[in-house]
Amino acid sequence: MHAVIFDIDGTLLESVAVDDELYRSAVRRVLGPIKFRESLTDYKFVSDSGILSQVLFENNLEHLPDPTGEIISDFVSALQEHISKNGAFCEIPGARNLMASLRSSRDHYVAIATGGWFASATLKLESAEFDLENITLSASDTERDRTRIMRSALDRPEAEYESITYYGDGPWDRDACAVLGWNFIPVGRTLGGLESFLDLGDA
Repeated sequence: MHAVIFDIDGTLLESVAVDDELYRSAVRRVLGPIKFRESLTDYKFVSDSGILSQVLFENNLEHLPDPTGEIISDFVSALQEHISKNGAFCEIPGARNLMASLRSSRDHYVAIATGGWFASATLKLESAEFDLENITLSASDTERDRTRIMRSALDRPEAEYESITYYGDGPWDRDACAVLGWNFIPVGRTLGGLESFLDLGDA
């Protein structure tokens, strides 16, 4: 059995810029005029929960009651409004077909592992008509470390797979795969990776 795990933003969906903007806005609406680092990629844990934890620490707001639930609710509402006004998020070309092809194969286990929160991740994917029925989607609701999020997407111990491959668009994805010993396939221009899955649809 070969495991194939996918990131979402920038890997399955064209959603990085919108996700970044609406995430920052949601955090600020709940917490006030807090300071962010210049790029969300500058944080130790590049996940929604990991970034929020560091934002609270760096803005001396750790004493507050946990604002995560309120921020997620605001973030999801903002995403819904964006979809209502601008239409569904666009898939990276061929992403849906590739996932469907792999899921129909007896030799592959397919899952999703994202640094986003579960509610926002499912909303974005469903808007783009990805079939999420009976697929594991591991998110940052309970883990902030990328490697732990990725591991939790597996349905059996790593040693029981012939190979584990992760598709991702960021340096943090590449670095996490190096730590885990997984195969890494870069997607998008940042890492000089795939810009389309169209030629892989029959994998």
